[in-house]
Amino acid sequence: MLTATGLTMTFGPQTLFEGADLQLDAGRRYGIVGANGSGKSTLLRVLAGQQLSSAGEIGLPKGCRVGVLDQDHFRFEDIRIIDVVMMGHAELWAAMSEKEALLARDDFDEERYGELEDTVMRLDGYGLESKAEQILEGLGIAAVQHREPLRVLSGGFKLRALLGQTLASEPDLLLLDEPTNHLDILAIRWLEQHLLKFEGCAVVVSHDLQFLDEVCTDILDIDYERVTAYPGSWTKFTNLKSEARRRQESEISKRETEIAKHKAFVARFKAQATKARQAKSRQGRVEKMVIESLPKSSRRRPTFRFEARRRAGRKVLEVQGLSKAYGDNQVLSEVNFEVERGDRVAIIGPNGIGKSTLLKILVGELEADAGQATWGYEADFGYFPQDHMEALGDPDQTLKSAMWDACPHDDLGSVLGRLAGVLFNRDDTDKRVGDLSGGEAARLLFSRIAVKQPTVMVLDEPTNHLDIDSIGALSQALRKYDGTIILVSHDRWFVDKLATRVLEIRADGLRDYRGSYREYTRIGSTDHLNRGEVIKQAKRKKQAGKKKR
Repeated sequence: MLTATGLTMTFGPQTLFEGADLQLDAGRRYGIVGANGSGKSTLLRVLAGQQLSSAGEIGLPKGCRVGVLDQDHFRFEDIRIIDVVMMGHAELWAAMSEKEALLARDDFDEERYGELEDTVMRLDGYGLESKAEQILEGLGIAAVQHREPLRVLSGGFKLRALLGQTLASEPDLLLLDEPTNHLDILAIRWLEQHLLKFEGCAVVVSHDLQFLDEVCTDILDIDYERVTAYPGSWTKFTNLKSEARRRQESEISKRETEIAKHKAFVARFKAQATKARQAKSRQGRVEKMVIESLPKSSRRRPTFRFEARRRAGRKVLEVQGLSKAYGDNQVLSEVNFEVERGDRVAIIGPNGIGKSTLLKILVGELEADAGQATWGYEADFGYFPQDHMEALGDPDQTLKSAMWDACPHDDLGSVLGRLAGVLFNRDDTDKRVGDLSGGEAARLLFSRIAVKQPTVMVLDEPTNHLDIDSIGALSQALRKYDGTIILVSHDRWFVDKLATRVLEIRADGLRDYRGSYREYTRIGSTDHLNRGEVIKQAKRKKQAGKKKR
């Protein structure tokens, strides 16, 4: 399907990877993994032909259709959602559009109409709308919205529609960069099933370990300035890579021991006439023995450090009678709870129940229809929203100035030190904020929040764009944090590491459990962060609805 020969990517003195030889085949699904900044998205753009490599060649079969996720939803704002998806199949959409235009003209061209009809029939055009509807519903966009313009959707759902457009293009080579970021558990599960049936070659960048385990037949690991292919899922890859590293270290250790023995022999007997010849021979052998040093891994952990600048009052937050609806959709109804100092609260519940809406109301980004949320004495929050790029402000601002705005009394050295702690080097500091990757933007925002030293951390899906090492570092820092945490996350591992209290929002009210998430599920509560369980819930709900009708 795709061959890459001697693929190399450098930016100035920095080498992301070099000499990569890849053979990507139809029917295989490849996951690209590596640290933030290692070159995952860059490799994907190179494979897509969107970016030139520094060296090497890409080979694709003639006529190969490449599907790449378009991030620019502004081009489609006034187009019907169903049409946005169907436009993904460019050849078919062009034929269908021209057919409609011909029918509207007075000078009807029957011959041209016949040619277009042949194209539509050959490409199964009469089934395209049905396929687009299935894709949209699978991605969580309800049928009642399919004929509305794209602008009615929120930013995350617009990106779902664009993902649908890519899937509808029926590509031979499908390239997806973080496709699960704006999906709920049901939509992620649907995408997993869709990719498992996909007959072409799929290449994805993702930090979702469960997704990589479910979908991938192979892993492309960017590390040590190389791209190494491993067969199998994420779990198998980690074992294979660890074993390979251990073998290399063991081999180097053996060679070092052998050299040390030879050197000791030479030093002891080189002056003795009876053994001088042997010593010389061994000296020659030592000089020929070369030990290749292990390459340095690109995997790095950021240093997150959160401290509350002072002690908040005992009652950090009081929520009374909070309600919110979007039109006829009531997402929160008469919500009441209190948060005490030191609580680490995970807010959970089924998709669409209003978890993110609740956080937005708490921090004043959204107004409730009824009720109120009152922060307690010295309760000063640091907020990490899902759309954290917006929280960083001016996209044309440099990374350095964006950090300096958060700590205007610091000197340049302190600002650069803060940035270095979250893995930005001196050359990075003049980057535009708008050019940062999702993971880079998340690390910058966490560094800015840390400067504030809030007494409460309000976090909405904080792990979405972070790589695996950064998620581990964030979890460790938050466990050491001496303030209060209010958290929404779909990452089961992350929630279980942090939560000391679980608030489940349900249609019939709020359930408050003091204990870890694992303990909460053990007492028979619904595991909202387990994909299999969420799918079962959805099926039961759908079957119950059918019985009522």
